[in-house]
Amino acid sequence: MRFTAFVAFAAVAGFTVSLAAHHSHANYDISKWTVLEGTVKQVVLIAPHSIVYLDVKDEKGETSTWALEATNPNGIYGNGVKREDVRAGDTIKVRCHLLRDGAKGCLLGFLTPTHGDKARGHGVEREWD
Repeated sequence: MRFTAFVAFAAVAGFTVSLAAHHSHANYDISKWTVLEGTVKQVVLIAPHSIVYLDVKDEKGETSTWALEATNPNGIYGNGVKREDVRAGDTIKVRCHLLRDGAKGCLLGFLTPTHGDKARGHGVEREWD
């Protein structure tokens, strides 16, 4: 009986640790927010993490594509976002946590559409994590 209880405990503990490891944000600097503005290249709404690809112009006018990691579609929709709110070609403003390694990617926290269409949430900041 003790052995069975131990095995059950070990299995649950191992599963919990693997979940925590999967959802770790250790590769992001979550101590500060960064604001980016640009044009949506692609929105990929998939589980377990959605991604928004954003074309951002630097101070020299050169464009680079950033990968913004968000939560899964159900989490995004649960925050009041509709599928049609953000599309390729739309301009948006985001607040996110940068990758620690300096790559062009971040953990997406909040997204504000700036495309001008009030029916699709223009100017309304919503959580995407």
